[in-house]
Amino acid sequence: MRAAQITETERLGRSHPWLGALLAPLDRYLRRRQGVREFSRSPTCILRIQLVSSDADIGLADGTRLRRGERFLDLHLWNEHVPEIPKHGATLGWARQMNRCFAESLRELAAYLGTRPEFDDVRMIRAKMSFGPAARSDQIARIVAHYGFERVAAPQPRAPIERMRRLGENILVSLLVLVGNSASLKADTLRRDRTLTFLSRRKLERFHGPGRDWSLQKKCTGPAHRSDDGFADRN
Repeated sequence: MRAAQITETERLGRSHPWLGALLAPLDRYLRRRQGVREFSRSPTCILRIQLVSSDADIGLADGTRLRRGERFLDLHLWNEHVPEIPKHGATLGWARQMNRCFAESLRELAAYLGTRPEFDDVRMIRAKMSFGPAARSDQIARIVAHYGFERVAAPQPRAPIERMRRLGENILVSLLVLVGNSASLKADTLRRDRTLTFLSRRKLERFHGPGRDWSLQKKCTGPAHRSDDGFADRN
């Protein structure tokens, strides 16, 4: 499929080739350093995962509890597989396509974890989103709630070094968006809010595990461009 054939450097260099050539190696380096990896070979899977440790106690409505220091999975967008955003911005058709891809990716993840004993202790999956100001993140949080994700309050950076670090993350993400698909770059991109949503392992298996008959199981293929990389900002 075309989505699987486009290389990372090609995709990042569509609008600004020289900038894409600089950012693609940096993007790969950061993924390797942080342990971000694929869990599916499907060209319609739009998620990668990173195994991290919790820095706080977390409790979800279904009774799942995570203690400080315990492991969970962070979700990252697999940008090469994200459906192309139309030139004049996201449409309803594109949103439906993304929803289908997201549902399929969660099914792939449920199947993957079910065959990997090394993840038996993982009880939560986190989607850390930074799509822009709080209003936009609120909208995305409501959408992913349909897939079982529950919002958890995100701590606000207080120390100057933390605020500078967040600004640096926003600048990097904005540059990646610029070279991959400038149509999705917003004027408020440097004011990205952080929205934390969690999905318990039991909900993942119940709602997205083998045997679930989802109406969203349609193809979500198409030319791949970088979307607004809001999942799991780099840390």
